[in-house]
Amino acid sequence: MGNCIYCGQKAGFLKSKHKDCESNYFDSKNKIIENICAAITKDSDFDNLENEIREISQKNFVKPDEIIDLYTKGFDKAVDSFLDDGILTTDEEDKISKFKTHYNFEQNVIDKNGSLQKVVKAAILREILDGQIPETKLDIQGNLPFLLQKNENVIWIFQNVDFYEQRTRTVYQGKTQGVSVRIAKGLYYRTGSFKGNPVKIEEMKYISRGLVALTNKQIYFASSAKNFKVPYNKIVTIDPYEDGVGLQKDGTNTKPQVFKGLDGWFTYNLISNLNQM
Repeated sequence: MGNCIYCGQKAGFLKSKHKDCESNYFDSKNKIIENICAAITKDSDFDNLENEIREISQKNFVKPDEIIDLYTKGFDKAVDSFLDDGILTTDEEDKISKFKTHYNFEQNVIDKNGSLQKVVKAAILREILDGQIPETKLDIQGNLPFLLQKNENVIWIFQNVDFYEQRTRTVYQGKTQGVSVRIAKGLYYRTGSFKGNPVKIEEMKYISRGLVALTNKQIYFASSAKNFKVPYNKIVTIDPYEDGVGLQKDGTNTKPQVFKGLDGWFTYNLISNLNQM
């Protein structure tokens, strides 16, 4: 006769849990997440929230060491709610700040799924839309591998970004055509084309992996194989992707470039809006 892993009472032959206990357990965890989200979005009393969480968890078998993860998920849900319209207002940012100040969680707790970075990026874009040049909100340790210009500041940095550049190569398509003419025994000479028609093929070639820095003036790329910068006012087109962006610089001989491994939505909006200031 097994015991229920939730309530500890007898669960029945070859059973380890009661269905009702398991249902109450998962419902309670979801309820806690909803309460945390509501406390953040509605600017509620966090002391009251803690009492609610304690009461729910004790009644429905939620262990104390599980609560921290529920705070993370509640914070994620609140941030997604704020950013549902693509904009983070100052009021919404203040509510998040109150939550952070009250609990003083380590960054790896509230940014476990990247929600804190979403907040910071959204605040940066709001400042740009308001006509302000944002200061860096990153704690940069060590020396950057490039020299900034006067009145230029780093806004964001992405590491481990793969850089691709368009290349052109020539291949030959078609088959040998013509007439075989016998010259001597066992020897033939075929007239006509031997290689077929030359065709140029455009392809994106991987160059290297490195660091991308976005400043208020230009985008930098630095790696062991290649280093360069592109001023925003020299960018003709920018294409956002889920995990990167594609750029086309001004100039007759320039080739399209792709940066893979960064936030395409944020990068696209930052460059596009800074280029209009």
